[in-house]
Amino acid sequence: MARTASSPATRSYAELPDRLSVPMTRGQALTLKSLAIEAYQPKQFASDLTRVEAARRIEELKQEIALADSF
Repeated sequence: MARTASSPATRSYAELPDRLSVPMTRGQALTLKSLAIEAYQPKQFASDLTRVEAARRIEELKQEIALADSF
């Protein structure tokens, strides 16, 4: 099977979507906002975060809340 010019294998890297700059999902935004409030850190929530940054902050807040709950 021959590859066409529009095949993903023939695209240059500049043409591919930048997965690191994709905005966070609605679910991530809701989770992050509730965790930030629960952890008394509302500044951890920002509406312009990427999916990667939102996932990182969600994980950090979950760990922080678990640590606080262990005392």
